Amino acid sequence: MVQVETQQEYFYGTGKRKRSIARVRLYLDEGAPVLVNNKPMEEYFGWKPWQQILAEPFEATETVGRFRVVVRVLGGGVHSQAEAIRHGIARALVVYDQSLKPALRQRGFITRDARIKESKKYGLKRARRAPQYTKR
Repeated sequence: MVQVETQQEYFYGTGKRKRSIARVRLYLDEGAPVLVNNKPMEEYFGWKPWQQILAEPFEATETVGRFRVVVRVLGGGVHSQAEAIRHGIARALVVYDQSLKPALRQRGFITRDARIKESKKYGLKRARRAPQYTKR
């Protein structure tokens, strides 16, 4: 028996935000749904503004509906996951077409937002919060 692999070409991008890491694959497929962790985007991100965050790179480059998006995302909260996916989509679009990079950079989608939670220090309650001072 001969096994036939139908390997479709995809464009890959990794996006990060806070503790979230998104691995994004863009397939050239018109009008297919966006899948996040094997669920439709509408089911995974129930709130409309999170769904709009994912669509921003496509709107900036005028490529809405041109790709099928498959995402594996882990870590962080829901909002940082949405922003990590946006970062990954922007990077994958640059792999697809280098001429889209200026439009994405102008909107700030290429730049990695490096702000993360500061680690806790010993002798303190949190990163900078000291124990309450008591005089007596």
